[in-house]
Amino acid sequence: MIIAMKETASQSDIEYVIARAHSLGLETHVSRKKNQTLVGLMGNLAAFDPTALAGLRGVGEVIALERPFRLASRSFQLERTIIPIGDLQVGGDQVIVMAGPCAVENRDQLMDSAWIVKEAGGHMLRGGAFKPRTSPYSFQGLGEEGLRILAEARKETGLPIVTEVMSPEQVPLVCRYADVLQLGTRNMQNYALLHAVGESGAPVLLKRGMMSNVQELLMSAEYILSHGNPNVMLCERGIRTFETVTRNTLDINAVPVLREMTHLPVIVDPSHATGKASLVKAASKAAVAADADGLIIEVHPDPENALSDGYQSLNQEQFTELMGDVERIAAAVDRRVLGARLGTAQAEPS
Repeated sequence: MIIAMKETASQSDIEYVIARAHSLGLETHVSRKKNQTLVGLMGNLAAFDPTALAGLRGVGEVIALERPFRLASRSFQLERTIIPIGDLQVGGDQVIVMAGPCAVENRDQLMDSAWIVKEAGGHMLRGGAFKPRTSPYSFQGLGEEGLRILAEARKETGLPIVTEVMSPEQVPLVCRYADVLQLGTRNMQNYALLHAVGESGAPVLLKRGMMSNVQELLMSAEYILSHGNPNVMLCERGIRTFETVTRNTLDINAVPVLREMTHLPVIVDPSHATGKASLVKAASKAAVAADADGLIIEVHPDPENALSDGYQSLNQEQFTELMGDVERIAAAVDRRVLGARLGTAQAEPS
């Protein structure tokens, strides 16, 4: 439920409405819509009588939200959320490219990957230190050692770090090293973890569950937002369908649908959506054309010998070519990709 204040409402009017809402056992969230102040109400609204606040000075109207997600809704916040990460802004007019290996295997592999991303014009380095795998016998990641290697790569290249967190207990540890906390497809509805990353305040990349619909994704985002963390990015990474030619099915419809339904940035993962390196470029271009705010792509210096997801990872030449293509598509839809090299790499780092 939203209290839409009159444009003539004073600051004391707004503060009084907030105080009255708190006295009724409700929590509040304040935002602006053009020249109007909106006071979002959260809590047990089942027995709430809107007339309790409707007649207060400065109140324009009380609006009941039709959607179950409130804070994530564009009805609650019209302007797009822009998330600052270092010098970057996710959700603005720039398309952000996050790239790197599925898993941190060792220092040399990660450093090579980081420089591939940097030289091609990528903006953030992804890499898993903790890996949730389908098989218990698959490589599970290096743990804190992997986080230390990621932090070293950030120091050398300047690239912010995106890495996965798998449990509430890991959140403080990963926050010490990473710039963005990734919640994988299997943890989209891990509610204890959603609470923990919400309380952390750190930027979160929330991946859509492989068998979850768009509303369920937004409800998971609502958990994070309701715990005081506004820095949530939504990630479409493909869903499981009857199709077996690709690893998953990229729901490209989800990009414009989410842009209509929520103010949160939308990222696309073409690597997991397709599961094939040969398809990643085409899926990436489609995502940018659909107005995604960014991409997260798997890149490895030697995909054939990768310990995880090598078959969907791009090598240096493929990623550099992709960055040039993405820049051209972004320009066609009035977006930009700062740092892209249009198919040519920078000189080697000194």
